[in-house]
Amino acid sequence: MTQNGLNIREQILAILASPDYRPLDKSELARALGRKSGVRMGLNQALRELERVGEIARIRKNRYVLPAEADLVTGTLSIHQNGYGFLIAEKPGEPDIFIAAENTGTAMHGDRVVVRISRDAPYGRSKGRREGRVIRILERAHDTIVGTLQHSRNFYYVVPDDPRIVHDVYVRPIKDRRSSTAAELRRGKQTAATVGDKVVVRLEPWESRHVNPEGDIIEILGPASAPGVDMLSIIRKYHLPTEFPGDVIDQANRISETVDARKLEGREDLRKKFIVTIDPDDARDFDDAIRVEKIDNGGWRLGVHIADVAAYVEPGSALDREARRRGNSVYLPDRVIPMLPERLSNGVCSLNPGVDRLTHSVFIQFDKNGVAKSARFEKSVIRSAHRLTYKQAYAILKSSPQDQLGEQLHVTWELASLLRRKRFEHGSLDLDFPEVKMRLDDKGKPVRLERIENDESHQLIEECMLAANEAVARELKKRAIPTVYRVHENPDPEKLAEYREFVLSFNYKVGDLTHRGELQRLLSSTRGKPEEQALKIGLLKSLKRARYAPQPLGHYGLAKPNYLHFTSPIRRYADLVVHRALAKHNGKYQSRIDMGQIASIAEHISMTERTAADAEIEAVRMKKLEFFQSQLDERKPQVFRAAIVDVRNYGLVVELPDALITGLVHVSSLAEDFYVFEPTQRRLIGRRSRKRFSVGDEVRVFVVRVDPFKRQVDFAIASQAPVKAGRRVVQPLISSARRSRRRE
Repeated sequence: MTQNGLNIREQILAILASPDYRPLDKSELARALGRKSGVRMGLNQALRELERVGEIARIRKNRYVLPAEADLVTGTLSIHQNGYGFLIAEKPGEPDIFIAAENTGTAMHGDRVVVRISRDAPYGRSKGRREGRVIRILERAHDTIVGTLQHSRNFYYVVPDDPRIVHDVYVRPIKDRRSSTAAELRRGKQTAATVGDKVVVRLEPWESRHVNPEGDIIEILGPASAPGVDMLSIIRKYHLPTEFPGDVIDQANRISETVDARKLEGREDLRKKFIVTIDPDDARDFDDAIRVEKIDNGGWRLGVHIADVAAYVEPGSALDREARRRGNSVYLPDRVIPMLPERLSNGVCSLNPGVDRLTHSVFIQFDKNGVAKSARFEKSVIRSAHRLTYKQAYAILKSSPQDQLGEQLHVTWELASLLRRKRFEHGSLDLDFPEVKMRLDDKGKPVRLERIENDESHQLIEECMLAANEAVARELKKRAIPTVYRVHENPDPEKLAEYREFVLSFNYKVGDLTHRGELQRLLSSTRGKPEEQALKIGLLKSLKRARYAPQPLGHYGLAKPNYLHFTSPIRRYADLVVHRALAKHNGKYQSRIDMGQIASIAEHISMTERTAADAEIEAVRMKKLEFFQSQLDERKPQVFRAAIVDVRNYGLVVELPDALITGLVHVSSLAEDFYVFEPTQRRLIGRRSRKRFSVGDEVRVFVVRVDPFKRQVDFAIASQAPVKAGRRVVQPLISSARRSRRRE
């Protein structure tokens, strides 16, 4: 503290906020603060930190001001592939700011930047938003890019895979690069890149928008068409780890593959209880198991048994440090990048049937109305009786119980269905989407799309996991134990108002969407409709993103005041932190992590989760595009059912429910007539035939063009006669809220 009681940061902010302040540089600020050169390092550090968090901003000649005073806003730049972008402001409640392509400077997608708001900017193209110009780049999102090497007459360049990076990157000629970067290039199978190769480029500082960025090739991934290169490109783009450090593997290898008898001391023995796991067909790690019993008062006793990863991963160990760094497992179509080494994730921590496994159990007693009356938490040991797939569980639930397994599942569904109904009665939102799995051959080529339907087997597991997560959150909050909560904050009313206008364009009658009941009514009314997917995506964009936080801020989507993640410690570090917080020690609940560490962990794993989700979405879409391209190459395009979700003057935007992909039927492909666009009715009408194509119509389409760079697919209509919405054949686009690795 200083002599006037203010620390250096507070003094800086006080000077910048004074009414007669004129912009000062670092040296002038030091004099204003009365600081001598010997103590300026404290000032330098304070200025850097204040600028990093956006509390102050640098303007011309490196002078400092408060951002608001100079119409400056700090945030993350989101670039559209057409070149323009939006600044996502860091300050809560600040609206996005439109950035025209010519005003992005040398900033790239994801960069943290300072933007000056243009008060007199035209608002037409930004649709009423404020408009601005990037004046400073605070932090680059990436120092490398992944792309395809190309060659013109005079130079080599790399076309970035990410269409939001709109500039090609110049690289040195191959003959120079072979000698100067040979040591780095040996990381690949080739010693030099050739045109058409996927490569990783380290970017050099980019100072002028008038010239393209430059960089050096540091890794050759291989020919773009070679098997596995597409997924490797995504791994490099998102900086995903592919190998575990040696000390992590060594530590994992020292762990016994069977449960040591000494670890059973003090644990509740559940090995004779009938406990089962239910997971997808291709699951390899099983971190949750369940058992439900009917009790005398007409209620139920739910037991949720979660792999006790904390028994093997000590805080601060090599295993723990690597798990924390990764944050979570990543699931790509052809591989899993696990948070923990396979010896743990698929071995001693996985609740495989017929073997002893250490678990952390939650026992919840419900009355006949589905109200949780009590909860108990114990370290335990189980021996799973059955490993069921969702398909097997669904078949059992759809038939009369024939044995102990059937009786167990039917009793569990009796409780789960009640909990599910009560959850939606209390305001939970159905914000989930169907899932399409890509089935690949042994070379990684997509050969089949498999739609995963919502059914009782998924809902059964989902409700059990939600109940356990909520019970643990209540307990830790009651005991004031620091931990990581899963939060989904209330949406901004302005965002919901914008979304309401979007809904009205689909001719839905909708009221004030800040009222949860009205939002639920809207979601219910769209169920099974062709536009359901588009409206749900629009709603998700209007809501805040779920994240991790050190405070129990509530979960808007689930309508739960207390919520966290407890049920998947094999694949999420958040759950491991929660397990440690809940662990018993000498009869008392203790925490080994302080609030500062909890906040840091929460911020980090929120970031790794976003990265994993983006990588997974892009990888699946890439495989879908490859699937449709293979149909073109083989000249055997499959005919798909499709729903028209929008109509433009240039064609029909269609969605394929069996592929969960959106594409365009260009108006030029409607060759049997000349079609006129009616914007008020959002439809195309044939001038001669009077055929109509409107939002909600259903058609059958086949692929005619794939643009892998823009990630776009064009279709043509197989039968020119549209199927009207009244004769709908599309199945409801509803699915369980989470698969085994997505249980919220």
